[in-house]
Amino acid sequence: MSNGKERFVTLLQGAMLILNVVCVALICVLIYVTTRRILGNYNAREFLNSISAFPEDPKANMIVCMALMGILVLTFLVRHLWREIPNKWNVATLILDMFVCSIVIYRLNFNYKGLLLLVFASVIAYVKDGKMKLALVAMAIVGYLVADYELLSIYMPLYNISDYIQYYSYDTQQYLFSVYNILLSLNMMLFIVYCVYVINVQRGTIEEVNRLYHELQTANEQLQEYANVTERMAQTRERNRLAREIHDTLGHTLTGIVTGLDACMALVDVSPEQTRKQLSLLSKVGREGIRDIRRSVNELRPDSLERLSLEVAIRKMVTDMSKVSDVRIHFKTEEKHLKFDEDEENAIYRVVQESITNAVRHGHAKEIWITLERLEGEMLLTIHDNGIGCKEMKSGFGTKHIKERIEMLRGTVTFDGQHQGFTVTAHIPIRWGETYD
Repeated sequence: MSNGKERFVTLLQGAMLILNVVCVALICVLIYVTTRRILGNYNAREFLNSISAFPEDPKANMIVCMALMGILVLTFLVRHLWREIPNKWNVATLILDMFVCSIVIYRLNFNYKGLLLLVFASVIAYVKDGKMKLALVAMAIVGYLVADYELLSIYMPLYNISDYIQYYSYDTQQYLFSVYNILLSLNMMLFIVYCVYVINVQRGTIEEVNRLYHELQTANEQLQEYANVTERMAQTRERNRLAREIHDTLGHTLTGIVTGLDACMALVDVSPEQTRKQLSLLSKVGREGIRDIRRSVNELRPDSLERLSLEVAIRKMVTDMSKVSDVRIHFKTEEKHLKFDEDEENAIYRVVQESITNAVRHGHAKEIWITLERLEGEMLLTIHDNGIGCKEMKSGFGTKHIKERIEMLRGTVTFDGQHQGFTVTAHIPIRWGETYD
């Protein structure tokens, strides 16, 4: 390789190294500064309730990661300043690089794996032995595939850099996400340019390209298989979600209509005028139910929540149900402004809706009490009725969906039908922050 081409390769490698140091420093500093800010604002409990894991000592983690990045800089300088370094020492420094990168990726909880691209690039340039080069490239590819945050987070608790970014205001979030994504894209672009350039200028590149293509093809097939599995899982979750939405909306509406019709049958001979009023209310509830079902199918969000706040939407649901049936429903909350994220509002609204439906349809309740209050960084939702209760709990479609909705928010729910009536108690950790006012 000529001196000009060699200098260009060195320049590309240096740019990749600097960019990776910046990326690692950004993540470490962001986690450290955000943690101090959370502690300073006394928001630790609320923040911890919204994440699945956190670094034990962000400051120590930052120091260790930057020290390890210093080792990568040192090995880079050794390879470039010591021109006549034996091939076995090149291999040794690259194995050390791979080990150091693995530690950094692990300490960052797999939030960043671009370091392996740097090792990949160095292997292509410095390892002369074909079998050794193939082995190291294969190790880098396998490491890159395995160090996948989305995959590993299924099996172990990991903190996510996005959780720390989302702690800030909306404008700051946009800025941080933009900087973070630009750095990731630049790293990938430099890696591609580097690989194309080195492969084109090295001798005997045809055999290397064929082997590399085979490895990348295998990796692509594995990634495609993983993507297909992920897509099928997403489709299944979406179908289940759609089934829950339609079940909750349709069941609530039909229960109100059936209860109202029973009241009409009792009133038709006694008071025809009152019966007409009741039928008019049932007609209105039916039309609103149809609109809500269409809304659920199209956007999977209750129409009431789209137009109204959570508190007003629940009160409207309670009022409508009380009008079309002989059930008295009481809703009480001490919170002045119930404003949460969309998924939280949907879950709370649907749990209340399904609990009312179950109380009327299965419990034959005549009175229902609903309370919503904040307790130590979480919402306590209680729905109690004076119905017949349930001595032996059976996991039906409705209670199963209530449990699924609460668990999606990392909450817990219990059902009690042993005493008078039936009680649903849900503890929901709320992401208090910018969206709560």
